[in-house]
Amino acid sequence: MARTSTGIKKTMLNSVFVGRVPLAIAVIAASVLPIWLLDFRPSDASRIEGPIERFAAIEHAAPVEQAVPTAPPEVTGPIPVNRQINRQINRKIRISRGDTLMGLMIDAGVERIEAHTAIEALRMHFDPRRLRPEHEIIVSFEKEKEAAGAETFTGFTVRPDRAVEYAVRRTGDGNFSAGKSVKEVERTLVRAEGVIRSSLYLSAVEAGVPAGVLQELVRIYSWDVDFQRSIQPDDRFDVMYERFFTKSGTHVRDGEIIYANLVLQGDENPLYRHTLADKSVDYFDDKGKSARKALMRTPVNGARLSSGYGVRRHPILGFNKMHRGVDFAAPAGTPIYAAGDGTIVHRGRNGAYGNYIRIRHNSEYSTAYAHLSRFNRRARSGQRVKQGQIIGYVGSTGRSTGPHLHYEILRRGRQTNPMRVKMPSGRNLKGAELERFRTERARIEDAFAGLTITRKAVSAD
Repeated sequence: MARTSTGIKKTMLNSVFVGRVPLAIAVIAASVLPIWLLDFRPSDASRIEGPIERFAAIEHAAPVEQAVPTAPPEVTGPIPVNRQINRQINRKIRISRGDTLMGLMIDAGVERIEAHTAIEALRMHFDPRRLRPEHEIIVSFEKEKEAAGAETFTGFTVRPDRAVEYAVRRTGDGNFSAGKSVKEVERTLVRAEGVIRSSLYLSAVEAGVPAGVLQELVRIYSWDVDFQRSIQPDDRFDVMYERFFTKSGTHVRDGEIIYANLVLQGDENPLYRHTLADKSVDYFDDKGKSARKALMRTPVNGARLSSGYGVRRHPILGFNKMHRGVDFAAPAGTPIYAAGDGTIVHRGRNGAYGNYIRIRHNSEYSTAYAHLSRFNRRARSGQRVKQGQIIGYVGSTGRSTGPHLHYEILRRGRQTNPMRVKMPSGRNLKGAELERFRTERARIEDAFAGLTITRKAVSAD
């Protein structure tokens, strides 16, 4: 009976385990299977044979063995401080005529004291007063980590052209240091020519002559050529000038005119650039006579003769009146040049002339300039000036109907017609200097003959 009872108990126990073991395994498998499926990799499948080993592999797997996601996970919450990166901000500053470097820096967001310190560092290499509208300025800031939107001024860069750069940078002690870097450039000569149908300006532009070279072309002929009256249809020009490129082929700037020739009514007027023994540079005709005269007929570039010398109906007074000078119409702010070497004897307001300058060149000749918008601060009464030096800017002060320059040439105190007066002659080369010039002239002519024309064009009627 006891054995029977024991056998019954064993039978019951076996039935319980035999019936429930599959159920337990099923429960465990159901809970493990999703994890196993999510982590399944073909490489693991060939290595791991059972669920127990797989659990161990999942628990101890190194992060580098995990599959790399195709896109970074979205990060929420603040970025750790050690992952914040300072961002450099560069602002390109546009320069207009009359701007100062200090004013530009302040407008860009630099504090006055820091701007002053940085500019003083620049003065060791570059005079800020030489800043021109064609120059490039880049002001740099660093975005601060802690303060949202706050920026620290770190320096600035001035590029007069693509080959020269002046950089000012903040140092570790909070001061500023400046340096200059220059790219190596290569010089080449360029030749252009054109036939004039309507104006020298249009012909030169269509022939590809840069604006700066064209202005220089007008200047070197301005002592002898009246561009309002001397130029006729079918006249032509030739010019050879310098161009500078970096080694990578980037155009840096245009240089000096080496040779030019205006053919006016069949008469050739060649000019050659020549360096004298005293290192001064000038332009001379084929006989060694300087193109430069003691006085300029047109002391402003790009101007149009709007009123000549003589009796005319005054545009404001409304009656005929003697006009004892010539008027050159030009945009306000156009630079006005001293017509010759001399001394400023008057600078200031002068009745209907408005802002007025008079220069005494010698005991015989003086020149006067009226209606200026403002004076060059370096042009003061009693000061010596050189021919071509800027003395003021075109305006419409005094009795004037619009921006223009009223220009007078006075001989022994009497006003004369600037377009007709016989200008005092310039320098004539002689002796050894003339022989040096003839050698240089032959070299220039050979160089010109060996060049191909960059672009030949005829201006439209």
